[in-house]
Amino acid sequence: MSRRDIYYWKCDRPAAFHGTQSRGEVDANLASQLETELQRHFDTQNVILSPGAGQGNHLTWNADVDGKPLFIRVENGPEKDAHLAVESALLDRVRVAGVVTPRVFGCDASRSRVSFAWQALERIEAPDLNQWFKQGTLEVPKIAFEIGVAVAKWQAITLEGFGVLEWSGQSSVRNEGQATLEPHRGLCGPHWAYADYFHLRLEEHLSFLVSRDFLTSAEEIMTEIENHRALLDLPQGCLVHKDLALWNILGTRDQIAAFIDFDDAISGDPMDDLSLLACFHDAAFLQRAFEGYQSIHVLPEHHMRRFWLHLLRNMIVKAVIRVGAGYFDRDDGFFLISSGSSGSSLREMTQSRLALALRGLREGSGLDILSP
Repeated sequence: MSRRDIYYWKCDRPAAFHGTQSRGEVDANLASQLETELQRHFDTQNVILSPGAGQGNHLTWNADVDGKPLFIRVENGPEKDAHLAVESALLDRVRVAGVVTPRVFGCDASRSRVSFAWQALERIEAPDLNQWFKQGTLEVPKIAFEIGVAVAKWQAITLEGFGVLEWSGQSSVRNEGQATLEPHRGLCGPHWAYADYFHLRLEEHLSFLVSRDFLTSAEEIMTEIENHRALLDLPQGCLVHKDLALWNILGTRDQIAAFIDFDDAISGDPMDDLSLLACFHDAAFLQRAFEGYQSIHVLPEHHMRRFWLHLLRNMIVKAVIRVGAGYFDRDDGFFLISSGSSGSSLREMTQSRLALALRGLREGSGLDILSP
């Protein structure tokens, strides 16, 4: 299916919030089919599967294939989405841009032999950085700087169109309103104007939050976004990870081993990924990330207001996911909740960060308002 009407897959997919609940028992039938598929693809009977540790919306396994350690991701949602093929191509492009990502050893999103899509990645023997962060042992200044460097490097990848990436062959309708009828080639976004992507489902997201008593009103937010609409007039899109967070980075306490999970990547604004870091971290973290970014690229014009504008949009989406998937009812065993905290703390933090984004956009604030 095309994702041209999707702002963010997890909450906007037809089966909204699919895969956000506890996994329970492994599906033995699916595991058996996966094993057979891997045997066929790698032309060997020597395949050993064991449950993986992924916490995202994919099913995961560790696999040993002829002694090669692999990490397997499976998408089995009812939409029969083929986005694992897009992500596989992206991982290669990001690595060429100078950012370490897992190598892709196989991917089949066609569902021609089995009812699910699968992807076989290099298995990197390192935990996600959120583990170190929750333990209080992550070397934050060094890691935050390196994240900023990586963001600047993958933004060297520029893309035609805006929005969630897809193959040009799927986007024949994307030329609506354009002067040319020439199809775009390769990976591209389906929207001609960035504002069209930014506003996708915005009113729907806000209405959901009001209906669930997370927000009392959406009027102030809509007004402030409209006041800054000119900031969305982008001439060119760059690669945006769109789910940049410590649990999507593998490594040790002081060194990054790989960036993962580019499933939600878009063609968009260079300040978007930096704003995503502000969904979780304070001014000191962001300052180091900005410094890392600036060691590679100059920050764009109006960068702070663009930062707050995108933080506001990202916090709206994260609030929708957290309310819809019941994250505020979880305990500190959940990856989003700090050690010793609770779901109610996550709710308070979400509302506070959304309010800060709105204030920052209105006042043109610096990073200092993110200080504890």
